[in-house]
Amino acid sequence: MQRLAEMLTPGWLGCRLDGGALALPTGVDAVPGRPLPVRLGAASPVTGSVFSVVVPFVGAGHLTVDVDARDPAVGHWLRGVLLRVVAALPDGAVRVAAVDGATLGAVFGPFRAMVEAEAWPRPAVDLPGLQRVLAGAEERIERVQGGEVDPSVLLVCVAALPEGAGRAEWSRLAAIAHAGPAAGVFLLVAGYPPPQHPGLEAAPRLERTTHLTAAGGGLFRVSDPPGPYRFSEDGTGLAVPVRLDDGPPDDLVEAVCRRSAKAARVQASTDFAALMPAEIWRESSVGGLRTVVGREGRAECVLALDDATPHWLVGGRTGSGKTVFLLDVLYGLASRYAPDELGLYLLDFKEGVSFAEFTPTAVDPSWIPHARTVGIESDREYGLAVLRTLSREMTRRATELKRAGVTKLADLRAGRPDVAMPRLVAVIDEFHVLFEGNDAVARQAVALLEELARKGRSYGIHLILASQTISGVEALFTKTESIFGQFPLRVALAGGGGILDQLNDGADNLSVGGAVVNAAAGIPGANRVIRFPNADAASVTAQRHLLWNARPPGGAPPAVFAGYAEQHPDADPTFTCLTPDVRRRRALVGRAVDVGLPTAGFTLDATPGSHLAVVGSSPVGADVLHAATVSLARQHTPGTVRFLVAPLAAAADEAADATVDALTTAGHPCETTTATQYRAHLAGLAAGLPDVPPTCLVVFGADTVSNLLAVSDPTTYRTGHDDLRAVLANGPGHGVHLLGWWRTVGRFTDDLGPGGGGEIAGLVVLNVPGADIGPLLGDYTSTWQPRPNRALLVDRNDNRSTLIVPYVRPGTLDQIDDLT
Repeated sequence: MQRLAEMLTPGWLGCRLDGGALALPTGVDAVPGRPLPVRLGAASPVTGSVFSVVVPFVGAGHLTVDVDARDPAVGHWLRGVLLRVVAALPDGAVRVAAVDGATLGAVFGPFRAMVEAEAWPRPAVDLPGLQRVLAGAEERIERVQGGEVDPSVLLVCVAALPEGAGRAEWSRLAAIAHAGPAAGVFLLVAGYPPPQHPGLEAAPRLERTTHLTAAGGGLFRVSDPPGPYRFSEDGTGLAVPVRLDDGPPDDLVEAVCRRSAKAARVQASTDFAALMPAEIWRESSVGGLRTVVGREGRAECVLALDDATPHWLVGGRTGSGKTVFLLDVLYGLASRYAPDELGLYLLDFKEGVSFAEFTPTAVDPSWIPHARTVGIESDREYGLAVLRTLSREMTRRATELKRAGVTKLADLRAGRPDVAMPRLVAVIDEFHVLFEGNDAVARQAVALLEELARKGRSYGIHLILASQTISGVEALFTKTESIFGQFPLRVALAGGGGILDQLNDGADNLSVGGAVVNAAAGIPGANRVIRFPNADAASVTAQRHLLWNARPPGGAPPAVFAGYAEQHPDADPTFTCLTPDVRRRRALVGRAVDVGLPTAGFTLDATPGSHLAVVGSSPVGADVLHAATVSLARQHTPGTVRFLVAPLAAAADEAADATVDALTTAGHPCETTTATQYRAHLAGLAAGLPDVPPTCLVVFGADTVSNLLAVSDPTTYRTGHDDLRAVLANGPGHGVHLLGWWRTVGRFTDDLGPGGGGEIAGLVVLNVPGADIGPLLGDYTSTWQPRPNRALLVDRNDNRSTLIVPYVRPGTLDQIDDLT
């Protein structure tokens, strides 16, 4: 029997666990496809006769002993069995989930190198910890039963059940014992079954398990092992008691674990290039999107955007690698699916350039051909515009599906391969910024997000929302479940446990580069711990160039919104292509904060109120007036309209001179006027209508002549304000328009009357507080707040307001910074 035992347990499976064992190779003692036999101890049927007791373990069933590790002999023996399994199986083939409810994890202390290498989780030491371990085992069984292939082994090793464990936990252990072996899940449990108390039901006996029962004097009875490996004919087990092996010395365990931990780090490590497919654009998105995001032990971790997990939540504190993870995901998707299979909408609300990689720059003209729009340091209004765009696209797709008589994108594309309908992925980093406060923008964004989250999956529209936290966002208080309930996949990086269930602390001890993936909306027990690589600059650049060089002919770069970028009129194709051949003339003043940055302007025609006022003390006002005037001039044939330019404020001298030069060069009649001449021109225009020629009156610093206009003529008793208001009221019908810059709201209302008068319908509001423009607009609910490089374009004829990036001449904003 001794010779037979030695034959069955070569190497680590049956050796003496002392210093000499270090010379043995690890990972070579298991036979693929066969149960792993392991030595438990020795039996002595007669004096002087001893043989090794060997039972099948991993691959066949489970092992329990009814004394827990508070008995030092049992604790040492448990370490020995665990060491034999770890050393016999190949590196990375076994993952241990340890529980020590008696000694706070001390039993597993010598194995700490495996925990530090993140090959094993930290030992659980209390009842919630045991419950998480059981849930993890159950989730592994469910995945394998669902068809997932996982060649590794999960060994649940319990040194002592924690206080409070009872019927519920015993039942879960029994269920795992029944279903675990088929899914590669095995139990090594000390202290089971627990002592039976009088009047209470005993713990259930575990199936497929070899049970060791204390027999006194340090000896144990061994039941029949599972399967065909029996010690007895009548089921009584081995007829002689066993003395358990002494445990290994700590330094032996530590040496083996250091070796295995080093291998685990290598196996778990990956790089950015390893996430990319061997060939780009070989996959179809009809059934969903899938990409490799990292490694779970030795296996690749593949995540999907499909009907089961249509939307993702990604959480992590600053410095946790959130941006790196998103780049890994996006490049993986863009490399697997062609631009006609995938479209990307990317928004970043933090002070960074997370998605600048996807756009052309002055240094590198390449871009990712899948990107439709990219927002860098995005305004909330721009985020709202992107959500509106996606909502409109969803409505369009719904119409197409109805026409085809189907309800899902996959069905439409299967039946109509000629229909170009790629899956769309919107990624919003620091998305909580979009919903801060409880204003109109937040409310509209919440409504759109809820609609996209609920309906998007049917139309191939997927959301990935990333943030440090989802708590404390006022606008989401009543919508948390209706929105985030549609986000079953949660990825929690270091410090991002807030996106998981309140009872799930699986992300509490993550290091940078690690993540908890949970496909069950964050509930405890559904966690998978993965590692993802750093997106190093050289690899990212190489992959971007590969995708860019393969782009379809005629592909356009994405619409880029860089919140900090200046907008120059000469860089706007709409501005530079202006000609007199237009139906309606518009004074162009900037670019709207919207997808594609459309050109923003105000129409000047015969409609009453067709004048433009720029209001605010910022020197940007002079540049806006310059752009509006030059753009208007380009829409007139030279000689058909005269320009009267009044440079009345010193701060506007450069802009006024540039305006006069542009008008003169274009061949337009242009006259520069003083304040007194301006007053006279107003009187002449007011008296001469309708016989005066088409005229544009351009006033830089109209507030400087308010006092002059207040003086009445001694003969006619008319004031300049009377003439101004007459020109404003009657001028548009005769081709006379005013474009002026007022630096204060007070002077503007003095000149035009309470409420700023209805005679000027076009307003560009600069650095004017929201409380001050309420009376001006007759709207006290306005949420406008002035901020750098932004203005509010108001069309009072249409009762419409648009956030814009105002036009400036190069260097203007730098001068403002210097002044500040």
